[in-house]
Amino acid sequence: MKTKDRILVTSLTLFNEEGEANTTTIDIANEMDISPGNLYYHFKGKDEIIAELFAQYELALGETLTAPIEQPLSDKESNVEDNWYYLYVVMEEMFQYRFLYHNLENILYRYPGLRKRFRRLIQLKRAALYAICQTLLKQAVINTKDQQLVGLVDNMTLTLTFWFSYDQLLNDNRPPQVTIHQGVLQLLTMVAPYLGDEQLSFYRDCEAIYTSMLEQTG
Repeated sequence: MKTKDRILVTSLTLFNEEGEANTTTIDIANEMDISPGNLYYHFKGKDEIIAELFAQYELALGETLTAPIEQPLSDKESNVEDNWYYLYVVMEEMFQYRFLYHNLENILYRYPGLRKRFRRLIQLKRAALYAICQTLLKQAVINTKDQQLVGLVDNMTLTLTFWFSYDQLLNDNRPPQVTIHQGVLQLLTMVAPYLGDEQLSFYRDCEAIYTSMLEQTG
C-alpha cells in the first residue's frame, strides 16, 4: 500500500477510535512510524486528510443512496426484508466513517467547505428513503397517507443521520453489529405501524435477533 493510502487508512482508524478533534497529524505519523515531514509531503495538514476521507465517503455512500432512486423496485415485488438489507449496507458504510457523525456540528464548523456537501448527502438520504417508502406504498406493503409519508421519511432521515452520535452517547462502545442492527431496527420501527401482518412478521424476527445479540454481548 502506498504511503498516501496508508495515511488515509491510519487517519480514519484514529479518527473513529480516538475522535477527530483529539487526533493530530503528529499522532498519525507516530502511529505509522513515519516522520511528520513524510506525512506533510503527502498532506499539508489535517484539513487535506479530512477532505480526502470525505471525498471517499461521499463517493461510496452517494452510489449506494442513488440506487433506489435510479432503479426503484416498482417492477418487481418489494418487501421489508429487501429494504432491511439495503439499510444495513447504508449503515455499514456510514459506520466506516462514523467520526463525521460523532461530532458533526463541530466538524462542519471547523471545516466549512464540507457543510454544503454534507447537506447534499442528507438530502440524498431523504430522497432514497422516500423512494423506498413510495415503492412499498404502491405495492401495498405499507398503508399511509401522503402527509404521514413525508413525516415518516423525515423521521427516518433524522434517525439515520444521527444514530451513531446517539448510540455513542448512550452506550459508549458496543460491538458494531449491535449498533448497526439496532439502528436499522429503529428505522423499521417507524415503518412497523403501517405494515400488514405478513411483513410485520419479519420485523418481529429482527427484534428477536437484536434481543439475542444483547444477550450474547452481556
